[in-house]
Amino acid sequence: MIRRLIPAVAAVALLAGCSDDPDPIRPVGEAEAGVLRVLAGSELADLQPILDEAAKATGVTVKLSFTGTIEGAEKVASGTAEQGFDAVWFSSNRYLELVPEAQKRLGTATKVMGSPVVLGLPAAKVRELGWDGKQVGWAEIAAAAGQKKFSYGMTDPSASNSGFSALVGVAAALSGSGSALDAAKISAVSPQLKEFFSAQTMSAGSSGWLSEAYARRAKGEDPGTKVDGLINYESVLLSLNASTPQPLTLIYPNDGVVTADYPLTLLTSATSDAREAHQKLSDHLKSADVQRKIMDSTHRRPVVPQVPLDRKFAVRDLVELPFPGSQSAVDGLVTTYFDQLRRPSRTLYVLDTSGSMEGDPIEGLREAVVGLTGADSSLAGKFNRFHGREQVTLLPFNSGPRSPQKYEVPQDNARPVLDQIGSSAKALNASGGTAIYSSLRSGYDVLREQINADPDRFTSIVLMTDGENTGSEDVEDFSVFHATLPQNLKGIPVFPVLFGESATSEMERVAKMSGGKVFDARSRSLSAAFKEIRGYQ
Repeated sequence: MIRRLIPAVAAVALLAGCSDDPDPIRPVGEAEAGVLRVLAGSELADLQPILDEAAKATGVTVKLSFTGTIEGAEKVASGTAEQGFDAVWFSSNRYLELVPEAQKRLGTATKVMGSPVVLGLPAAKVRELGWDGKQVGWAEIAAAAGQKKFSYGMTDPSASNSGFSALVGVAAALSGSGSALDAAKISAVSPQLKEFFSAQTMSAGSSGWLSEAYARRAKGEDPGTKVDGLINYESVLLSLNASTPQPLTLIYPNDGVVTADYPLTLLTSATSDAREAHQKLSDHLKSADVQRKIMDSTHRRPVVPQVPLDRKFAVRDLVELPFPGSQSAVDGLVTTYFDQLRRPSRTLYVLDTSGSMEGDPIEGLREAVVGLTGADSSLAGKFNRFHGREQVTLLPFNSGPRSPQKYEVPQDNARPVLDQIGSSAKALNASGGTAIYSSLRSGYDVLREQINADPDRFTSIVLMTDGENTGSEDVEDFSVFHATLPQNLKGIPVFPVLFGESATSEMERVAKMSGGKVFDARSRSLSAAFKEIRGYQ
């Protein structure tokens, strides 16, 4: 049961918890009887076995298309979603409910399951902090984080609901007002929030990828610096514990959490057949047997009272914290997080400008970089721009690396520097060969100098190429070079972007050896891939 501090309020949640597959929204077929076409958060992919059983039991086939809530909200608000979908299914409807054009298109909603966002730390660290068997609140957690007594990973609040829920939760708890956050409350607790986020040493655009990266680092399979714990969904942490020899102790702050409730929601445009399918599916998913299966297989909490909570849920009664009550408060909180609160970013873009990029490809590359300067005015674009205090380096290459173009975005009056980055992007021209690995290696020389001068940043490399390597150094040479790097360089994640005729296996190898992730832009725009990567930087 969830005990609320305040009456129900208009609320906000950003992304659906994962953005592993935020390709442009693709319709999943024409409307037909017995089929429910659902625009969903990709974290719900783990429900596929449950949905397959539901199809046999009810005759309703669910066709999922995955996206993030911000992109989904834009499609719902514009009416575009109505052209290919009958329903939406995100971790929460609260963000959609703040957008008037989206809210009016939401119909019947059925809450299917629940999962709060909590902190997980190793038992030894919990004992070291003196928290073993003790209730602690967000203020105590923030103070310990500010003193660097522990480190943690958390998802990007603009790309994942678990990160946004943590940001909202700690801000609401520290404000201590019991009412929805506004600009004044956010400003008042900013010093404590900055303390809290100083201990964040890993970011991701997906709750699932964050958990997997944490596990790899714990096993020594990832070159990144080990992180003490995670802020993530209870369900993700319990899943991690089920597969690791060193489980995390879940800490439920006694002043409250923010919980995802996963409402399966009809669009008002849905046909009568879709409405019938939604009703059948909702009834099935809320049946006691299916709720138990959801609880057992996904570690999410049941929403029907006749199904008791499993013993794995250490805290039964949760205090639910208030969300911001306006879109302006959301914008202010997320913007403050990036521009002031968290450790700043350092991003190096190693960009293929070889002759094969001539025409549409080079134009797409220009647009992708310019879009990150704030030119993308979409709902998602405003949070994906380069942030205040961020160091941005463009390293174009063709037959070899060209001159790096270095920028630092000021916290205030960022526009002149953002315009300079945009102008540099617009000036990119295609010619010459494709010396991928010598150019990538050159990027580490740039980063070595920057890290020595300022080590306390999230640092990452984006490698974009549209073809096979034609340089004198190959992936084997790069592997040997990478193995010799000092830890502060070896642990920098490389995010290759597949484009054109990219050598997929080589790019996957580069990502794996660096602890990064491959992003595919072969069937979508480079802009979409570059925006997705922002959640990991």
